[in-house]
Amino acid sequence: MSKRSLRISALAAGGVVILGGNAAAYAAVTRDHERHIPGVVKYHDLSRRHTTGHVVYPQVPPVGGPHAPLPLNCGIYTTPVHEENAVHSMEHGAVWVTYRPDLPGDQVTALRSVIRGRSHLLLSPFPGLPAPVVASAWGRQLRLSGAFDPRLKQFIGVYRGGPQTPERGAPCSGGVGHPS
Repeated sequence: MSKRSLRISALAAGGVVILGGNAAAYAAVTRDHERHIPGVVKYHDLSRRHTTGHVVYPQVPPVGGPHAPLPLNCGIYTTPVHEENAVHSMEHGAVWVTYRPDLPGDQVTALRSVIRGRSHLLLSPFPGLPAPVVASAWGRQLRLSGAFDPRLKQFIGVYRGGPQTPERGAPCSGGVGHPS
């Protein structure tokens, strides 16, 4: 084998080692972040198919699956939103924070302050929630007893545009809906 071929082989092998090491480190950091938020439930193998019909999702609220062709514009909504559009926004990296319509006003105000002015965040009431507040991202969900649970900010920090996002970097605007 010539010296040139040997050098090329050595460089290629070094590149593979570096890429493999970086991938392993990234995976370890991702697992580490998720492990520090108690109560997060993970869902896998979610369809990314577009549909114009109504979808009955297995999770309440949904965390992914078939969804509308257009995302829901991120922001704060005072009435329930179309789930299919919100799921599309989560595919783009949004975290969707939902709350029971009867949540006390001070908690709704606190949720609004967490969401207001930040990209890739949705807030809306959601009748029939299994908890007073639920934070959802693509394939991840966390039930919370209220707006002041510190895990909400942790969830947003990890999953907004996080490693589970199928279309990371895609916009959370230019879709449907008029947030306040």
